Amino acid sequence: MNVVILAAGMGKRMQSALPKVLHAVAGKPLLQHVIDTARNLNPASICVIYGHGGEQVPTAVAAPDLKFAKQEPQLGTGHAVAQAAPVLDDAHPTLVLYGDVPLTTATSLQRLIDVAGNNKLAILTAVMADPTGLGRIIREDGKIVRIVEQKDANAEEQAVREINTGIMIVPTPQLRHWLTTLSNKNAQGEYYLTDIVARAVADGVEVVSAQPDDVVETYGVNSKVQLAELERSHQARVARKLLEQGVTLLDPARIDVRGTLTCGRDVSIDVGCIFEGEVHLEDGVTVGAYSVIRNARIAAATQIKPFCHIEEAQVGAASQIGPYARLRPGTELGEDVHIGNFVEVKNSQIAAHSKANHLAYVGDADVGSRVNIGAGTITCNYDGANKFRTTIEDDAFIGSDTQLVAPVRVGKGATLGAGTTLTKDAPAGKLTVSRARQLTIENWQRPVKIKK
Repeated sequence: MNVVILAAGMGKRMQSALPKVLHAVAGKPLLQHVIDTARNLNPASICVIYGHGGEQVPTAVAAPDLKFAKQEPQLGTGHAVAQAAPVLDDAHPTLVLYGDVPLTTATSLQRLIDVAGNNKLAILTAVMADPTGLGRIIREDGKIVRIVEQKDANAEEQAVREINTGIMIVPTPQLRHWLTTLSNKNAQGEYYLTDIVARAVADGVEVVSAQPDDVVETYGVNSKVQLAELERSHQARVARKLLEQGVTLLDPARIDVRGTLTCGRDVSIDVGCIFEGEVHLEDGVTVGAYSVIRNARIAAATQIKPFCHIEEAQVGAASQIGPYARLRPGTELGEDVHIGNFVEVKNSQIAAHSKANHLAYVGDADVGSRVNIGAGTITCNYDGANKFRTTIEDDAFIGSDTQLVAPVRVGKGATLGAGTTLTKDAPAGKLTVSRARQLTIENWQRPVKIKK
């Protein structure tokens, strides 16, 4: 099967310099959704027709399995498909998709492919309560005979509620021929792809139809309003699947998944959470409100408290994170690690049962087990040009307001007194303190403001 994706439109109503098909739903360009769905059908080839925005479109979605053809000027859908003619294989039928219709499923498209067989023209149609602005499916004795666009339809034809979604599959040799016969003598002055339906009927090629599982699969995007509506439709679909899998969503209307979210049993997600990229939540994980998690794995029974940001990190089982914690790329936490409010961890490994409960920065560090990192502690890992690592061995206690100037090592069981600035290794099992001697100045008086 050949796949042709029409993605050349300007999208004036989007009010944006960005080509319409590159606007995002669920964090991914509209066009990329369509390409990914097409790939699920294992096509022989995929050709994207681009135009408005120049090379932005092919640059944004470039991949080895994609071919591109430029439509310039843009003279309608029939003219657009004709630009793909040189790369179509006559041995396979051609499926026509639209780069601004992102929610069509592979299941619905496969149904269309099945009814088409090798020699029929098949159209994905839908019945709508208000079909205004859409092409109507005209039938005689139950059979499709033509498609009439809204601007060309008479009153009787405008009353028809079955609409053409634009998605169709056509025998390729006939498609080539029919495209050469199209005329632009219509209200739009364009070459309509839909006119090939009448050509098929005239040539004795059977025209059949299939319907999607959900009419939302046929919705396109022409404005930011429609983009926002499709975003919520997509997220509602994702939320429903999660609920069916047993995930507890405190409010299914307030979750955003911009990638793939995999959940174990008894996972609970509070409101306003955002999941990006590949996120894995194992059994019993709870995610507090308004947390953002990107490309991360959270092990079983971990509690993510509200307002946490976790990116490209791994969190061990039974850990507690937050509230207001940030785990940056390269963070690996062991079992039962506590990262508290306003603690940031970056490119560091923290072993089991260690804690940094408040107001700390741990960067480029290797932290052992059962370590306590006091409030206000920072690893000074950057000298303005290079990064260096800090090592804190098992059972160490880091007092509050401590600065560890890397590269530096804190030995096993060592204690650093509060306020210490550590520039040399701290020996195991001993107390290390570096702070100025406390003085009280006798007979000192606070200055008084001089009256003018």
